[in-house]
Order: sequence, then structure tokens, then C-alpha cells
Amino acid sequence: MSPRSRLTRRTQAGLLGITAAGVAVAIAVGSSFAGGGSSEPVAVAARQAAGQKPGPAAGGTHVTQVSALSALSTATLSPDTMINRARTWLTANNGGPVPYSMERYWKDGYRQDCSGYVSMTLGLGKPGLNTVGLADARNGVTKRLSSVSQLRKGDLLIDHSTTDGDFRHVVIFEKWANASHSAYWAYEQRGTYGTTHRQLRYGIGSDNYDPFRPVKLGGGGGGQLPSPSVSWPVLTSGSRGADVRSAQRLLTAGGHALEADGVFGPKTRSAVIAFQRSRSLVADGVVGPKTWSKLIRTVRSGSSGQAVKAAQTQLNVYGHGLVVDGAFGARTKAATVAFQRNHSLQVDGVIGPETWRALLGTR
Repeated sequence: MSPRSRLTRRTQAGLLGITAAGVAVAIAVGSSFAGGGSSEPVAVAARQAAGQKPGPAAGGTHVTQVSALSALSTATLSPDTMINRARTWLTANNGGPVPYSMERYWKDGYRQDCSGYVSMTLGLGKPGLNTVGLADARNGVTKRLSSVSQLRKGDLLIDHSTTDGDFRHVVIFEKWANASHSAYWAYEQRGTYGTTHRQLRYGIGSDNYDPFRPVKLGGGGGGQLPSPSVSWPVLTSGSRGADVRSAQRLLTAGGHALEADGVFGPKTRSAVIAFQRSRSLVADGVVGPKTWSKLIRTVRSGSSGQAVKAAQTQLNVYGHGLVVDGAFGARTKAATVAFQRNHSLQVDGVIGPETWRALLGTR
């Protein structure tokens, strides 16, 4: 199966993201949709609001996307909150990713395909809009960006116009993977693998992916302030990147020597389990909030070692250009102060729990 989510014409036409309130409004005003005024579409909408599978309308036609029935939370959504929601599906299936399916619904009521996953992260009505509906301006959920260069955390790349009608897909942009912007880190729900977090190039070349921004996406990305509720990242087997490299360095600082290669492989998992056991934590091999809280070390001017290297690694994600030498000198302190000031933290030049949480959890 292609890594792109397979979305059939029947699914494209029949899957809506709505709320029970929206259904009530539709019934109250006597709205009729596809099917020549049949009441079947409202019944389909009611089943969807209840988390049940949509069914065909009378006469074999299907309900189309209707902007009056799409539901985006009235509250502004921060990119941090959106990314934190995306992370939950990485481990929601007994520590593993939520499996991919166009027909099934996860425990939270959202469809287990790419657009259902994105609908969950945006807080849309269950079971979620389809891929075309996410890109349709009439639904009021997203607005199209003029260029991928405008992408920031929480934006979407959507293939909504593939002409064969069978292969369409949507992914969540997290951050650029390099200075040349030739690849980026993203969350996606894909066939065979389920929920994944990996580097992608969709939309960078001449393909069918276009950049979109959720209309309710507020602060916390693109240099803005993070959400006060930002949480620690969750690292599992297969995770990659600066967060993994920092965790490896912090594990080494705790006596579990590892190569800081940024790849969460078997050796890293074994070290995490050993560390968790030594701290009386649940030894599941997953670096989550409780493990992070034990793993981090407060560093300040004069500190040295692997924990400082981890801090310098994270500061460099924000463009501070530090030499990762493990020595907390004047440049590292200046970078720490600048980061704290930009993220509404206590400006003391000391990297303690709150600064660590912001460094690790707000990218």
C-alpha cells in the first residue's frame, strides 16, 4: 500500500466532521442536503456525531462536505497543544501507534485515517473531516498559504487534488529538519504503519501537496510564545532528532553511556529502562513526562558535562549556534537568557525544570 492514505470516492463523499450541536441546528431549520431533500443525510450526520459509521443516503447517494456542519473549536488553538495532541496517538495503542484504518474509529471517536487524525489534533467534530474537506475554504477550517516557506508548527500539507480520486493525504508540519528547508519533521497517520513522526519532503518538490494553516491556530509557533500548558515530548523506539540526542546525553550524565546519535534504537531503549528502574519509575522504555522530570539536571554558569551538552543541543534548535562542548560559559548563559526572555520564563540564565520543559516541548 502506498505510504499515502488511500481515500476512496465513497469515503471522500461520505465522511463528515460535525458536532451534535450542528446536527441539532440542521434539524431545527429543516435543512436538506444531497439526495433531493431526503432526511437521510441528517440521519447520517446524527450517526457520525454519535461516533458511529456514516452510511449511504437514500437512493445510493452520499452526503458531501457541508461547511455548516464542520466544527472547529471556538477557542484559539496553540500549535503546542496541537502537537501534543498529535503525539498522543504515537503511544495510545498500549504504548504503540494507533493503527491505520479508513473504516474504524479510535477510542476517542475519531476515524483512524490521516484526515481523522488531523481532525483530532484540531479538535474538530467526530469522526473528522476528510482530506478534501480540510482543504475546502468553505468549511472555514484552514486557509491556504502562498508558499511552503511560510510553514510553521501546526500547519498542514495536504494533497487534496490528486486527479484519480484514490490517493489523497494530509500531514502535520512540526519544524524544518535543516537550514536549507529541504525536509521537515511531521506527524502523520499512514497505511501499514499507523501514527508516525518522521522527516518528510511532501510539498517541497513538484507534487500535489499544498501548505495550509488552521484558521484557529494561535501563538506558540514561528517565534511566538509557547502555550502555558506545553508538555514534555514523548520519545519511543524509532524516534529521532535533537530531543533524542539530548535524552541520550542526559542518560549518559546519569551513568548510562550512549552515543548521542539522535536515533532511539535498542541500546537507547535498554538505557531508558535501566534508568527508569533505578528511579523506581515504570520501566516501559518510553521517555515521557515522569522520566524527563528525573532525567533532567539543572545547569548554570560553571556547569560542565553531558547535561550541558544536552542543553546546548536544545538551544541550537532555536538558532543560537553554540559549540556543543559541555561547558556552560558566557555564550551559553547569554543564549539561555535570550531563550527565557523570548518564552516568558524567569530570566535567570539557569536551565532548570521549566526552561528544560520549554526547550524540549515547544518546538
